[in-house]
Amino acid sequence: MPHTRPGGRARSTRIIRCAALPVLLVLLAVAFVLALGLGPRSGVGLTSPTVLAGRLPRAIVATLVGASLALAGTILQAVFRNPLADPGIIGVSSGAAVGAVAAMVTGLASTTVWALPLSAFLGALGTAVVVYLIAARRGADPITLVLVGIAASAFLGAVTSAIVSNAPTDSDLRGIAFWMNGDLVARQWYHVPMVAIPLLIGVVGVVPLVRRLDLLLLGEDIAHSTGVDLTRTRIAALGVASLVTAGAVAVSGVIGFVGLVVPHLVRLVLGPRHGLLLPTAAVAGSVFLLIADTLARNAGLSVVFQTGTIVAFLGSPIFLWLLLSSRRRWTQA
Repeated sequence: MPHTRPGGRARSTRIIRCAALPVLLVLLAVAFVLALGLGPRSGVGLTSPTVLAGRLPRAIVATLVGASLALAGTILQAVFRNPLADPGIIGVSSGAAVGAVAAMVTGLASTTVWALPLSAFLGALGTAVVVYLIAARRGADPITLVLVGIAASAFLGAVTSAIVSNAPTDSDLRGIAFWMNGDLVARQWYHVPMVAIPLLIGVVGVVPLVRRLDLLLLGEDIAHSTGVDLTRTRIAALGVASLVTAGAVAVSGVIGFVGLVVPHLVRLVLGPRHGLLLPTAAVAGSVFLLIADTLARNAGLSVVFQTGTIVAFLGSPIFLWLLLSSRRRWTQA
């Protein structure tokens, strides 16, 4: 009966790990070119105003948002030692929603192009700070952080509902619905630094944490025995995840599944070492969101599909498969 020798399996694993990031970078380049070339007027040149003023900034924003959400999800799955953790678990997305919805209903969003994303950004970071301060009183252990995050999300969800119920016009309600579902329509050049700067800071901030994240996955006792300060590591990692999530959500609205599905899939292929996992997951997140946004733009002229809707269509079955396969592995263990 044929079987795979351990040496051959190890060699195949090394090849996959070495090839994953280069292959994804090629896919990212292809997806980016397709995002620029496909549209209602697909025959336009890459230097035309349609591309330079419309599709190019939107594609860049999609690339950065996808990378931000996937990076945040990878960090959070390590901190919580849970493959189903995502950027919404600590209430950051709910905080951004409150800030954005409040800006729309009060009319602040119409005063300047920066008002809406900045309101969402401040709401997200404000929520993160409050969650950390409350959880830190109990050592910022994962269970406390999750419970505080759930409580914050529930409270902020109620605040959002109260604000929406008092929206003065139907146009405000439509704008709120679009933002809450996540969309990249009409993203311009001024949106790029809003997500690029937090992502850059997050990348710089996560580099010193790579080894500590690896140790956290091995267990708190092992990490502590090697000299890792668990509380400081969690706070630093969650700070990075919150910052990049706030930048992404402030620009794109609430887009789910990218920070949940992409890191878990990449981890299944590459293993748990964050030196390779973090950059690969970030690139994979960019590819995933670019493809979803391109599909949303070209789904049909008579039906409007938001980017968040397409992401949910693609991400839901993948998430269900991950959930069932994880449960199967658990029961068979």
